[in-house]
Amino acid sequence: MDEGCKAAARRFSRRSLFASTGLLGLAAVGATGLNATTDRTRQVLHSGSFEDITPMQLGPVIRTERVYSAARNREVDIITILPPGVRIDGLPMSLLLHGRKGNARTAAVGGLPELLTAGVLAHLIPAFGFIAVDGGDNYWHRSSSGDDPMTMLLDEVPQWLAERRLGGPGGTPFACTGVSMGGFGAMLYARRRTERGRPANAVATISPGLLTSWTEMSTREAFADEAQWASLDPLRHVHELGPAPMGLWCGDRDRFIEGCRAFIGRARLEVASITPGGHNEGYWRTVAPDVIRFLAGHVR
Repeated sequence: MDEGCKAAARRFSRRSLFASTGLLGLAAVGATGLNATTDRTRQVLHSGSFEDITPMQLGPVIRTERVYSAARNREVDIITILPPGVRIDGLPMSLLLHGRKGNARTAAVGGLPELLTAGVLAHLIPAFGFIAVDGGDNYWHRSSSGDDPMTMLLDEVPQWLAERRLGGPGGTPFACTGVSMGGFGAMLYARRRTERGRPANAVATISPGLLTSWTEMSTREAFADEAQWASLDPLRHVHELGPAPMGLWCGDRDRFIEGCRAFIGRARLEVASITPGGHNEGYWRTVAPDVIRFLAGHVR
C-alpha cells in the first residue's frame, strides 16, 4: 500500500475500531502489499469483465468530471472516490458534502479516502464509495438567486451515479456525509429524503455548522432572512430529520460546539462524539476512522 493507506491502516489499529482478527488482516495487507490484492482481483475477474472492476492501484480510485447541473444552472465538478479492486455495478455510495468556501475537491477531509481503501483492502469493512459535488456557499439549500444545490443532490446526483453504474436503485446514495456547512446540508438532506418517503440509511456529520444565533448566522449571507434560516435549521426541526441513523462528531474547541451540544441534547443519535479538538484538519483526522466505521455499519 502507499504511505497514505499504510497510515490509514495504522489509525484503524490504533483506535481499535475492529476486532483483533481485523487488525491481523490489516497487518497482512501491510506485509503482503499489492500482490495479495492483485490475486484477489484476478479471482473476481473470472465472473466479470475488466470494466466491471475499479482499477487495482495502491490508493483510492479518484475521478474528477465536469457536468452541467440544471438545478444550479452551471457546470460543477463531481468527484467519485472508490476503493480499488471492487465491483462497480451497484457499489453503495455516500454523498460527501463540503464546507463553506469549499468545493468538491476539498470535501474529503481527515484522510477519508485512504481510510476507506485500507479498510476495504483488509476486508474489515464492506466496499462503498463517496461522491463529492460543488455546492456553493448557501448551506445546500435553494437560494433567492435560484441556485438549488439540494435539488441537485436529490434529483441529479442519482442520475449521474446511475450513468456510472454506481449507487443503489436508480443511483440513490445510501448515506450522506457532511463537513461543517456540509454537516448542516447532510441533516437537511436527511429531512428531504424523509419527506420523499425514501430515508437514507445513515447520515454522518463532522463538525456540523449549527449556530444558535441569527446575528452570527446572518454574517454568512446564506439565508434571505431569519425566518428562512429558522425554517431550515436542523436544531429546530430535529423530529423532521427522519429515521436515518445519525452520527455527530465535534471538537470541544470548535466554533460550532454550542449548536452541536444543543443538537445532541435534542436528537437520538447513534454516535454523539465530543472530543478534544477544533474546527480543523488535525481534529478531523482523529475522528475519520470512526466516521468510516459508522458508514460501513450501514451499508446494505
